[in-house]
Amino acid sequence: MSDQRDPSGMAAFSICEALLLALQDRNLLPEREIVGILRDAAATHENARGPETEQKMHMATAKLINEIIIGGNLSRRP
Repeated sequence: MSDQRDPSGMAAFSICEALLLALQDRNLLPEREIVGILRDAAATHENARGPETEQKMHMATAKLINEIIIGGNLSRRP
């Protein structure tokens, strides 16, 4: 399994988070649509198939995405 501190993964996460926040800040996507995007991403990982090591990575990824949804980490509040 890949290290969760992988620089390319962290960069991708930061870029995606910034894009989703920008879309929300500019009222281009409401929060419910952003949550829908995150749910779709989580479901993709939850349904992924492959060797056990890949499935573990996908499940860990889905868990992280679901924690973001539950925690509301993409909602900046002043």
